[in-house]
Amino acid sequence: MKVLNIGSLNIDRVYEVEHFVKPGETIKTTHYSEACGGKGLNQSIALARSGAEVYHVGAVGADGGMLLDVLKTSGVHTEGVRILPGASGHAVIQVDVSGQNNIIICGGANDSVSKEMIDEAVKKIETGDIVLFQNEISNVGYAVRAAKEAGAKVALNPSPINENLASIPMDLVDYFLVNEIEGKEISGAETEEPEIVMEGLKKKFPNAAVVLTLGDKGSWYFDRDKCIRQEIYKVKTVDTTAAGDTFCGYFLSGITKNMEMHEILKTASAASAIAVSKKGAAPSIPTYEEVEEFLKENQ
Repeated sequence: MKVLNIGSLNIDRVYEVEHFVKPGETIKTTHYSEACGGKGLNQSIALARSGAEVYHVGAVGADGGMLLDVLKTSGVHTEGVRILPGASGHAVIQVDVSGQNNIIICGGANDSVSKEMIDEAVKKIETGDIVLFQNEISNVGYAVRAAKEAGAKVALNPSPINENLASIPMDLVDYFLVNEIEGKEISGAETEEPEIVMEGLKKKFPNAAVVLTLGDKGSWYFDRDKCIRQEIYKVKTVDTTAAGDTFCGYFLSGITKNMEMHEILKTASAASAIAVSKKGAAPSIPTYEEVEEFLKENQ
């Protein structure tokens, strides 16, 4: 079983700040760096570093060489990534002294993922493969339908929340990977309270499996047969940028390996803990060996 990730590729421009800039305020960064990121790229790298077979489909601009390089060196298949005229997608990220972040993304080449590219990509699908999506590229709704018609299981991380979500056929999704904000939005719940969000998601998508991540409050997994809670591993938080993406990649990797669900959640939580203890997005994502060592030390 392999994973096809039809997703975003961004250059992250990271500004470390004392506090998030306020309306009308000008502040000076304490440190600036550029790194590879984008939810799609981060999730592909997490999948590959966890030992899954993963193929990335997406687009970069002429400036996207380092994005392709980091995918390849991490073990991701990149035949489905096109180099297009113009600029790659990028993100402006503020990281405060507590390690929390906020992010603005600019689509760039991610907005030019065409139906023709998707049609070509889904030819690789074999029955039972997983196709992973976020909401940072063009034609996601079309791609979800194409993947399902090809016999794949569909996993969706519906981020960012915007008007494009309305074009995605949510009833075709097999795995939802959401935080409390995303869960509230797609469930129609009136609050971000986990129990209410979970109940709303169960009613709206009774045949789907759902992972609800809650930051320092851990995570929940539920489907029609079971409900499992996973606590976090406590570490010093340095940068939370790729924590959710790391969890997502390790979770789906566990599915491809037919691991028991409680083991999948434990491994994904450990990988996410390692990620938040390091700076950066892609650079913070651990290998499976690192996760195994972490789990031995934190039994």
